[in-house]
Amino acid sequence: MNGADTAWIIVATALVLFMTLPGLALFYGGLVRARNVLSVFMHCYAIACLMSVLWFIAGYSIAFGDDNAYWGGLGKAFLDGINADSLSGTLPEVLFFAFQMTFAIITPALIVGAYVERIGFGFVLLFSALWMLLVYAPVTHWIWGGGFLADGGIFGETGVKDFAGGIVVHETAGIAALVLAVMLGARRNQTTPPHNPGYVMIGAAMLWVGWFGFNGGSQLAADGGAAMALTVTHISAATASLSWALWERIKFGKASLVGLVTGTIAGLASITPASGFVGPVEALIIGAIAGVLCQEMVNVIRNKLHVDDTLDVFAVHGVGGIFGTIMIAAFGAGSWVAQLGSLAIVGAFTLGGSIILAKLVGLITPLRVDAETETNGLDLSVHGERAYDHRS
Repeated sequence: MNGADTAWIIVATALVLFMTLPGLALFYGGLVRARNVLSVFMHCYAIACLMSVLWFIAGYSIAFGDDNAYWGGLGKAFLDGINADSLSGTLPEVLFFAFQMTFAIITPALIVGAYVERIGFGFVLLFSALWMLLVYAPVTHWIWGGGFLADGGIFGETGVKDFAGGIVVHETAGIAALVLAVMLGARRNQTTPPHNPGYVMIGAAMLWVGWFGFNGGSQLAADGGAAMALTVTHISAATASLSWALWERIKFGKASLVGLVTGTIAGLASITPASGFVGPVEALIIGAIAGVLCQEMVNVIRNKLHVDDTLDVFAVHGVGGIFGTIMIAAFGAGSWVAQLGSLAIVGAFTLGGSIILAKLVGLITPLRVDAETETNGLDLSVHGERAYDHRS
């Protein structure tokens, strides 16, 4: 065990949890109508609790067990055989478990942004549980757990490069978000602006800080690689914020706070897979493109395809993660075949798996709330609480 590595990953674990609680909750909560903000908080918090328990029961074993190249198995279920002295590299394995648990929390939590204001709470919990165990955990095994897409797998000695989750986290969450948005249909009220842009900014700022643990921690060591990952993460985020705001100013005559901080998230998502393989100049380029690319994809999804992905999960996270994964090959740090092939394989698996799970869960608990519940807001109708004047 290395003490410095262990200390850093303990901090990184806390930072990644901080991304969901409270960062993502505030970011998403500020973007919805006032009568739905508590439901967003409820979704994020309940998912964090449920994924933690399920990761302990079976998720970690499926992702990082050693049954075969496609499925980790249940040999490590309930952390069987793992104690304070067990090691994973230079880290206590129980710490590696906890660090990866925070990724298993935020990935299904990202999907929340696609279905806010109109989804059934029971559906959220059951779909998120099955999706994490049957989609996210297997993909994690394929790429990070020594599976068939990793080094020595179907793409040869050098497998896919995904440092912190461009494919594992952002592509999977983005595609699942798009699936649910299409299946749900549009909200009845799409004209009300975000009720609290201040929440959005504070949440985005928390995500930015937490992302240092997300990307820097993925080095799994306290060394120069972690420092470089942290640095390029910051540069990409800052550049994408500016390029989004500038593009918004050119197109609409004004740069908004919500746009500026959404650019931050686009830059963070885009640098995530590449953060262990590129330097500051490449990060500047990735961020500059991401701010414009993701903004244009928002327009495509909303106005061209007419899909109500409410908080633009696919356009920002999905497209950002895919773009960053491709840029690894563009900068010569990975194989074009491995990068594109893995995106295609994981994309197809996530698409099919998400559709099947959504339809199965829909047979058990309703996908969408009724019209009256949606009109009155989920806070009061579903949870019996409200944060603001019900008329807002």
